[in-house]
Amino acid sequence: MKRCGCRRQPSESEREMTMRSETMPSRRAVLAGLAAGPALGRGALAQGLPEVAVTKDPSCGCCEKWVTHLRKAGFTVTVTVTEGPVNPLKIRLAVPRELASCHTAQVGGYVVEGHVPAGAIKRLLAERPTGTGLAVPGMPVGSPGMEVDGVELDTYEVTLFGAEGRRTFARYRGGEPA
Repeated sequence: MKRCGCRRQPSESEREMTMRSETMPSRRAVLAGLAAGPALGRGALAQGLPEVAVTKDPSCGCCEKWVTHLRKAGFTVTVTVTEGPVNPLKIRLAVPRELASCHTAQVGGYVVEGHVPAGAIKRLLAERPTGTGLAVPGMPVGSPGMEVDGVELDTYEVTLFGAEGRRTFARYRGGEPA
């Protein structure tokens, strides 16, 4: 007996089930995605933030701590260690002498001078105000990279500076907004 080669046509409910399984992920795929989320989340966040290029003096240890703070906040950071002082770069980037600190960074077309918290940098990049950049002059106790256990934290200003002048961009106590 010869078969005609015809196949039985799937019913409406069978077609619906096939369509659903082709377009919807399996339970296993959903669980795998949820498990991978925390591991991938940091990388995905870093991809959405521009790279921070830090220039620092070779003997500065607090700069490395500040770089670690930025990386924990999701930034990708490259560090250039100068053979001499960082001052020529500060002058070229128009950082006012009274706002100068121990390291200088560049990110998203802005200059970041000193121990500026990552939260202030993210806000700068989101709001894109007119200015050259942000600065935290000096080395306030408790600012990112200047953490000291058992010592009272300084409250300090993050200054937006540029050709238009200067203004307080944010106030922080330690690494938290004040």
